Amino acid sequence: MSSIVTFIGWHDSGKTTLAAGVVTELKKRGYRVAVIKSSNDSGIRFDTPGTDTFMHRQAGADSVLLVAPDQMVLQTGNSNLSLRTLAHRYFADVDIVIGEGFKTAKKTAKIEVCRNIDQHLRQEVHGVIAVATNLESVAGDYVFRLDEAREIAAFIEKRFLLHKGEWTEVTSLLVNGSKIPIKTYIQEALAGTVHGFIKTLKLNEDIKEIELRIKISKK
Repeated sequence: MSSIVTFIGWHDSGKTTLAAGVVTELKKRGYRVAVIKSSNDSGIRFDTPGTDTFMHRQAGADSVLLVAPDQMVLQTGNSNLSLRTLAHRYFADVDIVIGEGFKTAKKTAKIEVCRNIDQHLRQEVHGVIAVATNLESVAGDYVFRLDEAREIAAFIEKRFLLHKGEWTEVTSLLVNGSKIPIKTYIQEALAGTVHGFIKTLKLNEDIKEIELRIKISKK
């Protein structure tokens, strides 16, 4: 687990300047550094010149997370993770993740938006399940107009969400960032084993969800 050191003090006491300086020095020493910035203010602009988060990024922080009453914003470097890995790593608690782009994403449903008949992707990429266009020449089972956002949402709901509650995935397994499909009985066995071990720790809280990350050391 990462070590944690936080800088505290009154507003305008110089916390950001000092912390950013420390970030720079740690980066010079070859460390990967993330910054979590807490604020009681709302409506903060993230990562623009003059802001604290911008200063931390300029100092060389690998990742910056802003936690404020009205928002939580994460900026981090691009690790070339797939869309599926990004969704499972950062948005595991939502019902659906809507992407924009990622046309080459594997095992991912795609809705193509097309305005020019000479610029279409559905014959070049895998996973196109519908098309949104105003072109009369485009035909198919699931073709929507560009102003039919409601209809497209209903299509997505019917296809991916309405029956989702009938069975809930209890265990997710990611290996080197990629999600590995595992059978239902294995999910239940893994969940039961880990849950049983955690209960022996006699934590003074109701266990609703457990996250476990394992790093394999090189011998």
